[in-house]
Amino acid sequence: RGVQMSKHFHPEFRAQAVELVRTSGMGVRKVAMELGISRSTLRAWIEQVGVEGGTLPGLTIEERKELQRLRRENAVLREEREILKRAAAFFAQEENRK
Repeated sequence: RGVQMSKHFHPEFRAQAVELVRTSGMGVRKVAMELGISRSTLRAWIEQVGVEGGTLPGLTIEERKELQRLRRENAVLREEREILKRAAAFFAQEENRK
């Protein structure tokens, strides 16, 4: 299960919300209600803090960005390989016709 980070909230707000849960004695539900965000959003932020801190398994934000970049690069390389295969087959046929 991947953690989706909301892009609608400033990182500082997210950090303060997580810290509020950790230090206020209020639960996730109460803090989320007070801040006007969903519990699932706040839980995801808390989970991501654990991932970033190495206390929970998962991909850090930087690792997630790198994975996305590598997947795009991989798709381009596969496409280029297919083009080269077709070109090699085409030129082989042309050579055989001579």
